[in-house]
Amino acid sequence: MSKTSRGGSDVNSSLNNLACLRDANVLWLVPLSGTQPRSGGDRLPLHIALLSHCKFAARFYSRPSPHLSGQYFMSKYKVGIIGGSGLYHIEGFTNQKWVKVKTPFGATSDDFLTGQLAGRDVVFLPRHGRGHRVMPSELNHRANIWAMKKLGVAWIISVSAVGSLQVKYKPCDIVLPDQFFDRTKRSFEHTFFGRGIVGHIAFADPICEELRQLLLKNGRKLKARIHDGGTYVNMEGPAFSTRAESMTNHKAGYDVIGMTNLGEAKCSREAEIGYATMAMITDYDCWKVDEAHVTVEMVINNLKKNAEQAKAIVAATIPQIPQEPSWSCHDALRNAIMTDKACWPTKTKKELEPILAKYL
Repeated sequence: MSKTSRGGSDVNSSLNNLACLRDANVLWLVPLSGTQPRSGGDRLPLHIALLSHCKFAARFYSRPSPHLSGQYFMSKYKVGIIGGSGLYHIEGFTNQKWVKVKTPFGATSDDFLTGQLAGRDVVFLPRHGRGHRVMPSELNHRANIWAMKKLGVAWIISVSAVGSLQVKYKPCDIVLPDQFFDRTKRSFEHTFFGRGIVGHIAFADPICEELRQLLLKNGRKLKARIHDGGTYVNMEGPAFSTRAESMTNHKAGYDVIGMTNLGEAKCSREAEIGYATMAMITDYDCWKVDEAHVTVEMVINNLKKNAEQAKAIVAATIPQIPQEPSWSCHDALRNAIMTDKACWPTKTKKELEPILAKYL
């Protein structure tokens, strides 16, 4: 690959060298003002020469060329945050911009708030929309996760209100589930596949364990009342459980109950996004007869009490997430698609382009 000469005299001519630009994976160039040239004598890869001598910035859309040093790259992969009830804003979130994303699966819960948090590019989605306008059973998980993938998200931290199904989990505790139990009737809405492409992801371990462990480590460091593992029962709602349902889940040994996370986890796994849940205990559902049964007021009040702690754990975890998506969940589709690629319908393939990009 071309290098600058000692005096940088060949930089301008290299701008016309399309082979070099292609080798560097340059997608487009934008002028920058006020860039100061480096001192002579430095021998730099072309993209650094462009930055330093020619007042241009190169944007990279795929993995860096093997010729280029990784130290010159910021991660192009973003961290997603899906906020449950009451968590619409993350403090320290800079360069905020609301972005609308159109999807082939319909409308998302809301626009996406992009920006930087704890040194990383972050995409935040208010799960139920600003003002809490979307019921759990109305959530369009496919649209939400497709849009996250389209925006470059490779990890999602979910923060959600849940009810406790066991006495050891008290209101304002945090549980980091490692399993789900599905009590919904919406399986078809929890997959991107169909319409001519058949895929079966492995879902024995539905949570991204590496991300879950980072949340656990930081929760403990911040002295949160945080619990390692557990089964999240996903009911449909919008009504809370009957006492019979709650007692059944309690006696079965399940840990927490909520209405939202399973669909997110399934779609995230199909999209090869690492997904982990911070389940924020707000109540005892209604199995515990010596406690008041769950109400909306109870949920909101207890969420407000531990919202700051949840934000602190998220902020501490984000900079510890790797720059590159290299965990097993980031390769979930490699052996999951059964349909011969030659048979993939053009329309479906186009709809799933962000999901299937590396397999096209």
